[in-house]
Amino acid sequence: MIFQNGIESALPALVAAGVSLVVTLALLLTQRWHAHLSLDQDSGIQKFHTQATPRVGGLPVLVGVLAAWTLMPAKLQTLLTPMLLAAIPAFGSGFIEDITKTVGVRTRLVCTIGSGVLASLLTGYSVANTGVWGLDWLLSFGLMSLLFTALSIGTMANAINMIDGFNGLSAGSLIIMFVGMALIAAGAGDQDLVLLSLVLASAVLGFAVLNWPMGKIFLGDGGAYFAGFVLGWIGVALTARNPGISSWAPIMVCAYPVLELFFSIARRRQRRHSPGQADRLHLHSLVRRRITGFLLPRASALSLNSVTGVLMWPASLLSTTWAVVYAKDSTFLVVGLVASGLIYHLFYQMLVRFKWGSKRCPGELIEQDR
Repeated sequence: MIFQNGIESALPALVAAGVSLVVTLALLLTQRWHAHLSLDQDSGIQKFHTQATPRVGGLPVLVGVLAAWTLMPAKLQTLLTPMLLAAIPAFGSGFIEDITKTVGVRTRLVCTIGSGVLASLLTGYSVANTGVWGLDWLLSFGLMSLLFTALSIGTMANAINMIDGFNGLSAGSLIIMFVGMALIAAGAGDQDLVLLSLVLASAVLGFAVLNWPMGKIFLGDGGAYFAGFVLGWIGVALTARNPGISSWAPIMVCAYPVLELFFSIARRRQRRHSPGQADRLHLHSLVRRRITGFLLPRASALSLNSVTGVLMWPASLLSTTWAVVYAKDSTFLVVGLVASGLIYHLFYQMLVRFKWGSKRCPGELIEQDR
């Protein structure tokens, strides 16, 4: 009986991975019919791939989750259904951008935040207890809690899109973070969120088989927004359903993409650029040129892209491990988050200026990486 229950619990996750893989493969085999819509060209400021590649990997991830939904117990379907409905604006705006390349940054931002609003309204879950004096008082008002929750989920969706740069980078990071959420939920005895997190990790894994290392297909904006939205929503649900879990735990799980987002915005504002303007100064971009390129000077562009994705996985693994270990201790979580920000800053400065903590303007070194 225990074995049978284990198989039944694992079945939705196995189906999510299998269906995601099959749909991804089908997209590649039928590429000639949808190439005029789905391909991401290899020219552009943030393009490191060497040939046009489909950027609709979010579709198999979504279909994998939908397939898993059909095999879930009723109570788990009840938990997942509002999330899927709320994800429509986030996924839709990103997927339309993937195939038309005409949806602006602001429109997509509004849609991801809108998904956050829908998620909170449909589930009743919201951020209400951060442990920050003054902020918790504001969050005691329903409207403020709703807006804060929506902004938090929207931020997560855009943060995942920000790290979607190299083969396996976003997919590997997402799998690590979803598994981290599952482990925290397991520690709290929340079996429903454990299974839901593993289903999401499995759906991403199915896509990742053909994304890394060969880079046959990309996650795209639709996939990044959908996965990021779901990750943020699980974080909100985790603390809302389990008061013993610190609200800082999900933030620590997602520390790497969140830090990448905020540091990128700050960098662009400092240089008087729009926060939504693309550049080649993300941490992963510098790692590719300064570290991967140094270690593998004769490697192909494909190898450099795939190795860089792997080199960046520890960023998510370390913060997620810290969050799992100290999921109920806000003090240690805040210390970990501050330490993560400091390490990110120092490492970034080293890559840009070739020295630690220099206050000198990077000047030509940064201009070379634009």
